[in-house]
Amino acid sequence: MPIRYFNSYSRQLEDFVPLEEGRVRLYTCGPTVYNFAHIGNFRAYIFEDLLQRHLEFRSFKVHRVMNLTDVDDKTIRGCRAAGIPLAVFTKPFKEAFFEDLKTLRIKPADQYPEATAADHIARMISMISTLEEKGHAYRADDGSVYFRIRSFPAYGRLAHIVLDELQAGVRVRSDEYEKENVGDFALWKAWDEADGDVGWESPWGRGRPGWHIECSAMATGILGPQLDIHCGGEDNIFPHHEAEIAQSECVTGLRFSKYWMHCKHLQVEGTKMAKSAGNFFTLRDLMDKGWSGREVRLALLSVKYREPLNFTMDGLAAARSALARLDEWSARLTETAGSAPPEPVSFPEMDAFGSALDDDLNISAALAAVFELIRETNRLLDGGNLAPGQAKSLADWLTGVHSVLALEPEAASLPAEVQALLGLRAQARASKDWKASDSIRDQIATLGWMVKDTKDGQKAIRL
Repeated sequence: MPIRYFNSYSRQLEDFVPLEEGRVRLYTCGPTVYNFAHIGNFRAYIFEDLLQRHLEFRSFKVHRVMNLTDVDDKTIRGCRAAGIPLAVFTKPFKEAFFEDLKTLRIKPADQYPEATAADHIARMISMISTLEEKGHAYRADDGSVYFRIRSFPAYGRLAHIVLDELQAGVRVRSDEYEKENVGDFALWKAWDEADGDVGWESPWGRGRPGWHIECSAMATGILGPQLDIHCGGEDNIFPHHEAEIAQSECVTGLRFSKYWMHCKHLQVEGTKMAKSAGNFFTLRDLMDKGWSGREVRLALLSVKYREPLNFTMDGLAAARSALARLDEWSARLTETAGSAPPEPVSFPEMDAFGSALDDDLNISAALAAVFELIRETNRLLDGGNLAPGQAKSLADWLTGVHSVLALEPEAASLPAEVQALLGLRAQARASKDWKASDSIRDQIATLGWMVKDTKDGQKAIRL
């Protein structure tokens, strides 16, 4: 069965065939570092992580680039309001982003280009100059340079906007805008007082790049003129990705990206995430509430990327329970296998896991296959009908699953608080105070640890 992904450009499922056999050039839109990333952002980053891991699981070599937008309207407003230089303002948000990636087990990209780097600014200026020479860009009265969308007839195909219905001559200087405001977009913004110390010299005078040209310059500068896959959230489709296509293809004359993949929005408790609604969460907010990065990862991962995700506290609790079940199964396999060499074992769910992901990253079906296999093999283990060598083969297969899902338990030493609670729980169990035992177990769970009762006593596993 071939790998098939939904291409946002054609709006069809397509067989995945990279431009170069065995190699994938993948560009994923990264954060705008004006604040801490929130769980809606991380839904997209985890989807992109799953995509990369799945491709590698299928033996592709992936070269992934994720940009950091560290100069745009938002970052400039932020540094001006704080009264500090742009680089000083964005630095803590960049650092926090990388910490969050590690917590959520998102594989590092091969490169994280920053828009303000001198070589990328130089490439942006070069691309804008080329666009101007070819008649795709022009300098306006305010000194800014705009892309002439009428010069690119394919403009609007990704977002399904009809170009003939657009109002000619309208210019949009803001980085982000709605479809109703469509028009010629800024490639280079002439400096004004609101920019403060932010600016670079160019053939058009002092100014700064527009948001859209930043990604085109960084993507083509690192990965080459053509990409295999370009990803992002569905909110990136217009205007950002539409603009990327137009300016990149007008410079190179080549198709910018063969496949476009976008994930749906995230809601929290059934409503749009907003600080005013009290349902706006960063990863740090959730960890302060006692949830682990692994639990948040599974909660964000468990719904297919092209379906809306309703993020709830109940969903996090379900993720905690599912991970406990997965960890317990893994421990049983390891205990049963002992030092036995692997023996052939075959369950349909083992192939179903990979096949589900081949079908447009159908993570729901992939997870269902894993947990159906757990149910089936636990029954065999209970009856003593799974040989040690078969358990070893299943444990090896689970290692491959974790290479894609990254849900393996953390190897960590027990915190003193957990050790103390385990002692109290042991006393409660010795006294047959099962209510107290269960209560202490729940306390330990809130600290991120699962307790398993074995013939050798209590074992604590990091959630």
